[in-house]
Amino acid sequence: MDKAVDEPGSRVAAVTTPADDAFCSIERTVGIVGDRWTLLILRETLIRGATRFGELGESLGIAPNVLTNRLDQLTRSGILEKREYREAGSRPRMAYHPTDAGRELLLVLAALGQWGDDHIPPASGVAETREVAATGQRVRVGFVADPTVLLPTEKVAFVHTPEGAVPGPLHPSGPRY
Repeated sequence: MDKAVDEPGSRVAAVTTPADDAFCSIERTVGIVGDRWTLLILRETLIRGATRFGELGESLGIAPNVLTNRLDQLTRSGILEKREYREAGSRPRMAYHPTDAGRELLLVLAALGQWGDDHIPPASGVAETREVAATGQRVRVGFVADPTVLLPTEKVAFVHTPEGAVPGPLHPSGPRY
């Protein structure tokens, strides 16, 4: 594991990666989040708000041992943190909540979703749109030159759409930004 730098005023998060000897940031990041199950777990925690093992297992249909492995990796890597909870009459259990570094991966998920909407949308329409939470205005992920006009991720809502409700961007009647 790498030695994370977390100095005052630093934007470097306390995240560790199994590819700590890699020079490329993409390679180091893919070492943590680069498989299907990990990305889907992040989708469930960051977009849909699932934090409990049972919720994640049920929504994803993932084998318990695979889910345990991925949650352990995300926790060790500083992307999720464990928080204890207890339901009445039950033993204490752990919930998995995104850290600040984990919440920043929302942009990665948005970019993946946007790419999928643009290039491989299902015939029945996109699964989610990305919108300004307060106004419903659709947003797109992109590069910006002026960071003072960035829309904070907490102001963006991922809105689940019923099948066929919103045509994909490549559909003749779909929006194209």
